[in-house]
Amino acid sequence: MKKQRSGWRKLGRILLFIAGGFIVLLIALAVYLVSVSHIDPPKVADKHALQLERHQLDTLCYTIGDNWFRKSNSGLYELYVAGDAFERGVINGKLTAELVKRQEDHFVAQIKQMIPSTSYLHFLKYFIGWFNRHLSENVIDEYKQEIYGVSFSASDQYDYIGTNYERIMNYHAAHDIGHALQSMALVGCTSFATWDDHSADSNLIIGRNFDFYVGDKFAEEKIVAFYQPKAGHRFMMVTWAGFTGVVSGMNEHGLTVTINAAKTSVPDGSATPVSLVAREILQYARNIREAWAIAEKRKMFVSESFLIGSAEDNRAVVIEKTPEGMDLYDPKQHFITCTNHFQGDTLGKLASNQEQIKESASAYRYERLTELLQQKGPNTVQKTVDILRDRYGVHNKDIGMGNEKAINQFIAHHAIVFEPGKRMVWVSTAPWQLGQFVAYDLNKIFGMHGLSANHEVYDSAQNIAADPFLQTKDYQSFVTYRELKEQIRQGKQVDIAALIASNPEFYHTYVLAGDYEFKRGNLAKAKVYYETALTKVIATKGEEDHIRKQLEKL
Repeated sequence: MKKQRSGWRKLGRILLFIAGGFIVLLIALAVYLVSVSHIDPPKVADKHALQLERHQLDTLCYTIGDNWFRKSNSGLYELYVAGDAFERGVINGKLTAELVKRQEDHFVAQIKQMIPSTSYLHFLKYFIGWFNRHLSENVIDEYKQEIYGVSFSASDQYDYIGTNYERIMNYHAAHDIGHALQSMALVGCTSFATWDDHSADSNLIIGRNFDFYVGDKFAEEKIVAFYQPKAGHRFMMVTWAGFTGVVSGMNEHGLTVTINAAKTSVPDGSATPVSLVAREILQYARNIREAWAIAEKRKMFVSESFLIGSAEDNRAVVIEKTPEGMDLYDPKQHFITCTNHFQGDTLGKLASNQEQIKESASAYRYERLTELLQQKGPNTVQKTVDILRDRYGVHNKDIGMGNEKAINQFIAHHAIVFEPGKRMVWVSTAPWQLGQFVAYDLNKIFGMHGLSANHEVYDSAQNIAADPFLQTKDYQSFVTYRELKEQIRQGKQVDIAALIASNPEFYHTYVLAGDYEFKRGNLAKAKVYYETALTKVIATKGEEDHIRKQLEKL
């Protein structure tokens, strides 16, 4: 008996030793992760900008010298900043301080909604810290200084995630990280351009939907920003507080940049965020050749398409880039279309790209876009807006409201139209791309010298009216659908018949109904809903696989 007891004691000591060693290993790993995830801010010789104070001209209208920030009656915020990198960042942060804090609140809240597990969030924090351990090395000093300047206006309540500078820097790579880790296009955008005989007045016209969704709150306070940097070209972009990268923009020479995510493999570490490559192109290129040269010298860690429009060249191309290579897609015709797959001779043949074409919504959306361009004849700015708002499938089929295969997926952070030759830009207002498109003349904006009184800066005569769809019963039905969908997400009891009636042609309506009944043990009802979903136009193979797996369980 004593021998048996001593055996158990010996085994216990061994297990304790192993457990102790494991704990030491975990502690060592945590120390390592914290050390490698730390990002030192750049050295700034002159920090006098930190002493600047903003002055209030009117309700939600502030100035610092010739720099200004205001809320337009359109609902859009407008920002004008000038100066060197650190100064621009500080002024940007001071003028938009309330929005910088709220934007981070919305971003963190959405992440917590997506990942409710506290322990997994902590793991994710350290993983991202490790993943982005070389991020700072791949960002040019000018942008590090600008981001550092903005960070002085960030909230202190998220210190547990990282310092203000570390967080703001990492947020610039958020799209890339999510895109890479999930190996999917989280930004399912659509863009296109027409020129010469495909435009009514032969001018280059570019349109794009930025379908980036991080919750409704995140998209409420978008900013139309006008930059006058000390180095490079003046430019405008549509952005959000605290973000200095570019997703949609045009510079003073009529060079435009928009980005579309493509299929990518999981990398082993970060490089230059896509938005900062786009920012560098916008600030320092004036034609397609110069845009290519900038994209070529930057290493990226995800795959992306840059649709580049150029007034100087009076045409558009797509620069396609992966972590390993680049391609230039020139359609050799007077229009170009871009969704979420590569079209170039080299990258278009990649196995990953062929998989993207077969399994995602990209190819279907591409087909619908091409169809609309052919149907509508020579393009105009109004027709471009109409295409960006289109909610139907190929051959005008009703595929349900909110389908990823539609050009208008009802999730757009913003839509934008450029007419580079005239330096004109139209930016959508809420909701999504359905509100009016507000017109900005860059020649006039960059001719301004400060803001002595609060007034509108857009060109009201060229604004494009809101979509009449907003006044229809179908739109109200879609609002009902979204409300019921959110109630289901929260675990509340809902009227499934009302859910079906709100969006009857959308496959996901029946998936929601099937999942709802499945969780409640109503298997016969769930089966009917899943089977009905399979008769609709399903956006991706992954979603079809989910439906079939649920049916197998039944």
